[in-house]
Amino acid sequence: MRLPSILVGLVGLAVSVLADGNATQLGLIRKATDPQVPPAYPIGLSKEPFAKPAGQLFDINGTTKYKIVRVWGFGDINAGFRPSTDTADLLRVWFQQHPASNDTEANQAALINYSPEDGLPRLDYVVSTAERLGLKLVLPFVNNWADLGGIATYAAAYGGSNASVSFNFFENDRAQRAYRDYIRVLVERYRSSPAIFAWQLCNEPRCDGCDPAVIYRWAANVSAYIKQPGMDPHHMVSLGDEGWFAPDAGYREASGASSLAYESHGGVDFWGNLNISTLDYGTFHLYPSTWGYTYSWGDRWIEQHADAGNRAKKPVVLEEYGSPQRDDHATVLVPWQHVVLNTSIAADQVWQFGPANLSFDATKFGDEFSVYADKADFANVSQKHAQAMLDKVVVL
Repeated sequence: MRLPSILVGLVGLAVSVLADGNATQLGLIRKATDPQVPPAYPIGLSKEPFAKPAGQLFDINGTTKYKIVRVWGFGDINAGFRPSTDTADLLRVWFQQHPASNDTEANQAALINYSPEDGLPRLDYVVSTAERLGLKLVLPFVNNWADLGGIATYAAAYGGSNASVSFNFFENDRAQRAYRDYIRVLVERYRSSPAIFAWQLCNEPRCDGCDPAVIYRWAANVSAYIKQPGMDPHHMVSLGDEGWFAPDAGYREASGASSLAYESHGGVDFWGNLNISTLDYGTFHLYPSTWGYTYSWGDRWIEQHADAGNRAKKPVVLEEYGSPQRDDHATVLVPWQHVVLNTSIAADQVWQFGPANLSFDATKFGDEFSVYADKADFANVSQKHAQAMLDKVVVL
């Protein structure tokens, strides 16, 4: 979703030093192509097989029940970035700095921030802690939205002739080279960890005004890059899209009419992308109040994606869904969860978990969709549903 993540809240807060002289002199700011600074926290070596598709479900060493957390693996800025007076910026954690927007700098490699106060060691802590708690992580490599940088930082740094910022990310060789360099940093850093469930190409990729072939081609090429020998052929890869259907996918509204969700919105073709051989499972999101649909339409949206997964014989995950009813999420979300329980949907993740009883006000980093752990809603839409999913029996 186009909102801040709870990553900063999970990993701790620190005032950003940016790429200042001290950090650079200490070797904590390095080119993405340079040898890495070792992880600041223990990263384990998995002693069991990694997760893999098993029909429309997932399997880890014969087990199909586990806890998955999707945590942002990105934090991009451009050279010259300085925090604003906004608290969220003043406490900014960043992982990668792209050049500013000029051709000379654009030929340079992006910089990785290994500073323990505000850099990649914060993600080290998340991965290490997930191992200790027995959690599985999905790590997206970039955000479509400007929250925490996003593809706009790539477009600003590496340019492009198209008026579309998105196109200048997906179709720009320099931007894609920098993106792949960053992927290699994260994959090489964490690929041995038993906490990694899957890599994800982007949070909600869109290419407005583009033919769906643009994202399809990009997703096929990058997922193949990740799975090549010497990189990581063992972990699953997903796209991270919102699940928009193309007109020829065979899905419509109940009336038979077409609309935004069925017209390759944002240049996305869910069915086409689901059939990319190097993408292991499909993802879709659900925000009717934002998209202009009724909440009851959400039932059909879930059923349609479950059907697509059955046709493709791949797992499908409802990895984001929510309603902006801060004090009553259950009324909207529980009916959707019943549909999830009664279809072949492999997993679902409410947007978004809101922590409580911390040393700072967690609502600063949340939104009206957040379900906070100290609210009655949490028991209904999180705890009870999680147990129901553990008890779910899928007959295919």
